Amino acid sequence: MIPVRCLSCGKVVSAYFEDYQKRVEMGEDPKEVLDDLGITRYCCRRMFIAHVEVW
Repeated sequence: MIPVRCLSCGKVVSAYFEDYQKRVEMGEDPKEVLDDLGITRYCCRRMFIAHVEVW
């Protein structure tokens, strides 16, 4: 489960995670997806790239 807000800046990031995850699974480049979603800060981008689902 991804945190609701970025741990560094406090921007809400959980609202974008499902869309990001689906698009990356379909083969899109993670950089392009994050740019398209408007996630521009490095601290927020690492929340998506470094996230690992533990089930």
